[in-house]
Amino acid sequence: MPASPFLRLLVFLLLAACLLASCHWAPRHPAFEWTGEEDPFKQAYALLLLAGNPFHARPRTLPYEPVAYAGFNPFGINVFLEQEVELWKRERTVQMVAGAGFRWLRQSFPWEDIEIHGKGDFEDRRNVPYRSAWEKYDHIVSLAEQYGMDIIAVLSNPPAWSRADGDARGTFAPPDNLEDYGDFVYTVASRYRGRIRAYQVWNEPNIYPEWGEQPVDPAGYTRLLCTAYRRIKEADPEAIVLTGALAQTVGYDFGPGAWTGMNEFVFLQRMYDAGAAACFDVLSVNDYILWSAPTDRRMRPWAVTYARPVYLRDLMVANGDAHKSIWFAEMNSNAIPDDPTIQHFGAYGQVTPEQQARYAPLAYERAMREWPWVGVINFWFFRRPSDVERDQAWYYFRMVEPDFTPLPVYYAMRDYIAGLTPTLYPGTHQEDHWALDYSGDWETVRHPAAMLGAYRRASAPGATVSFVFEGRVLILTPGPEVGEIEVQIDEGTSRRVEVRGEPLRLFSSLCRETHRVRITLVEGRLAVDSWTVRAD
Repeated sequence: MPASPFLRLLVFLLLAACLLASCHWAPRHPAFEWTGEEDPFKQAYALLLLAGNPFHARPRTLPYEPVAYAGFNPFGINVFLEQEVELWKRERTVQMVAGAGFRWLRQSFPWEDIEIHGKGDFEDRRNVPYRSAWEKYDHIVSLAEQYGMDIIAVLSNPPAWSRADGDARGTFAPPDNLEDYGDFVYTVASRYRGRIRAYQVWNEPNIYPEWGEQPVDPAGYTRLLCTAYRRIKEADPEAIVLTGALAQTVGYDFGPGAWTGMNEFVFLQRMYDAGAAACFDVLSVNDYILWSAPTDRRMRPWAVTYARPVYLRDLMVANGDAHKSIWFAEMNSNAIPDDPTIQHFGAYGQVTPEQQARYAPLAYERAMREWPWVGVINFWFFRRPSDVERDQAWYYFRMVEPDFTPLPVYYAMRDYIAGLTPTLYPGTHQEDHWALDYSGDWETVRHPAAMLGAYRRASAPGATVSFVFEGRVLILTPGPEVGEIEVQIDEGTSRRVEVRGEPLRLFSSLCRETHRVRITLVEGRLAVDSWTVRAD
């Protein structure tokens, strides 16, 4: 007699429970990890919304598409070193940031503070004695090198002389002649060629007043972006060029006949319509943790949750940019005190210092585990030079007080980074991913047939590459070389595998698990083009 539907369902649920148990799946706090809410009533409401997720169009993210610049160490942080007068405070900042495990400094290089008095004039005559305007920024770059940090230089804030009406349209308004800006970014990239890794062109061009006190203009910003891209690449072909960080904007702000603030999805699409695809290497966006924790999985384009960049990824895929990564320019939650006298109190949500300390590591963890197209994530921010802005809500994103007293989130991030094992999570990862540990004689080879233009090659027997991955399947895509390798998974018996330029499935299992891999070249050559870890 055939089994009843109820019996079949019961058997299925029992088998599923056994499978989950065998895979060591054990949710810690399932309601929180799905809703990002800690209050039971808010959790219940969020679960109702989550039930509607299957009825909404899902963003297309192509998680197994090769992506450039997504495999760097993801730990970045925003600093304001140009505002420090005392040199020891600059160094103390970089020292503490590096000591916490961060490896990227997102630092402003304001045009108005470098080419101050006129075109081609790089002397600072605002105070006596006069000095080179480069002095401060040379010191910042040297400090980054001293402490093993990379820099994302934000190039914005035009000087008044670059506009015929001076600052009448605000200090952030673009210059009259885009080539003046092009000359500036070329000069910066030339001076720091090989020393500054990445440049961000402008900041938040989709909102007021970052494009000046005038309507935002995606086509106008694209022209500026393309000018900067061309000139930076002329000065330093290896530099990474980021778009201006797009601000999270659900609605629209209307000025006289035009938008003064534009939804970032609309703004990005209009950038693409204006030809922006050829003018950036990485899309830069802000991704704040505002009214729920970073574990919130509710997917609504009109809601500001930590998963909002997924929709930008969908737009990139639709416009043929699936091979480009997204970097988060600013990320954090707002630990504002319970004081309604603070200006714009609650505008960015409100968490306790303890919640802020828990949420920041969770944000990094989710991005690394789920979004292989995300690269560097910059915490907003380390510290301000003084406390004069403590009446402003945004001041309470800080990690450290002006006197360098660490807040709970500093210790939480320091401990999280120190205890982290770099891991390849599901996705396709390039040969330069930070989780890969190469030993022996390896070289980078530029090759047109490589997945994104290059691969790593070993020619001497005994060279190894070791790493940890989490998934069900591990695939090596080698370059055009022939050789024999020895593969060892965890502490198991190693086996020999011939490499002939075709993808090799080196491991598969029923469950998503964590394993340690060691690949050793036995004879011939080994070229590593990419690794794919699959969870499906």
